[in-house]
Amino acid sequence: MADKSSRGLADVVAASTAISDIDGRAGRLFYRGYDIHDLAGRISFEECIHLLQRGTLPTRAELEQLMAELASGRQIGPTAAQLIPELAGKATPMEALRTLVSALSVDDPDDASNAPEANQRKALRLVAQMPVLVARYEAARGGREVPPPDPALGIAGNFLLQALGEPPGAEEAAALDECLVLHADHTMNASTFAARVCAATLSDMHSAITAAIGTLKGALHGGANEQVMRTLEGIGSVDRVEAAVLERLDAGEKIMGFGHRVYRTEDPRATHLRRLSQRLGELAGDSRFYEMSITMEKVVMEAKGLYPNVDFFAASVYHALGIPTDLFTPVFSISRMSGWTSHVIEQQLDNRLIRPDSEYVGDRDKKWTPIEDR
Repeated sequence: MADKSSRGLADVVAASTAISDIDGRAGRLFYRGYDIHDLAGRISFEECIHLLQRGTLPTRAELEQLMAELASGRQIGPTAAQLIPELAGKATPMEALRTLVSALSVDDPDDASNAPEANQRKALRLVAQMPVLVARYEAARGGREVPPPDPALGIAGNFLLQALGEPPGAEEAAALDECLVLHADHTMNASTFAARVCAATLSDMHSAITAAIGTLKGALHGGANEQVMRTLEGIGSVDRVEAAVLERLDAGEKIMGFGHRVYRTEDPRATHLRRLSQRLGELAGDSRFYEMSITMEKVVMEAKGLYPNVDFFAASVYHALGIPTDLFTPVFSISRMSGWTSHVIEQQLDNRLIRPDSEYVGDRDKKWTPIEDR
């Protein structure tokens, strides 16, 4: 019998989307037709949210309206708020977020509706609430109060303010803002697919996003940026990078942050994150992790021919911003919330239940016997 299966659904088109697209051979990423190289460093994360969720780059008036909606939507409901202190003392960051996003639905005024207008409101609230959840979790486990948001700052700047307890510098806020744009969406990755599968059953927005977060939590999807940082810290210095990397490769170990299922050349997001890593290292007066990353990139390319992916330079960028390593994946999810929610909206606007086939590979024609004869 011909093999009809595709392991991991590789190259199987699972949905039609107008949100993002990838040209893996050319190393290009597009948001609604705009090349990421044309957007990175030029639009704010708030503009990116409007583009992904509402389909267009906003006018000045539209952006001001969106920012007002984000400001009014960031309030955390009492159910999730009561859970934060308890979870901060017991749960890992991604475990906490999985629970807290689910709990947000209890107090959401549109929870019972999947109507397009309700989905739009829920989507924007989730984007506004996600950085607050992460910041309040971080403050709670550190025994700190969360500073009030600064109206002069956007999502990126306010996250740094509330999570770290100090107002960020302009360049640091701009760097995180660019990171949020770069991470906002990436076609049918595992967490986005999980969100769309859930949404296709006509479940609610919060359930679909909880499915996405649970999927991102897996070691083969999220967490690579954390592992990159721990690898860099474990090696410790530039002069030890080459020997350490070659030793791991010789032992058959994988070097996290390299290679991609889709891109056959450099991940276009890595191009911008490399630059940000260099600049933030210079600003901090400590370029050690940037220099280690550049050396590691060269060694891995020469040894294995692999390009860095989005996670590799993101690690040293987040570290330079002062973000704790175990918050790297939650920070990624702050950005990706804009893409996940856009896909849920799109799925339910033209819905069909996602129900792939499977290829049975087990035994056939077995006969029952009484339990006494087995």
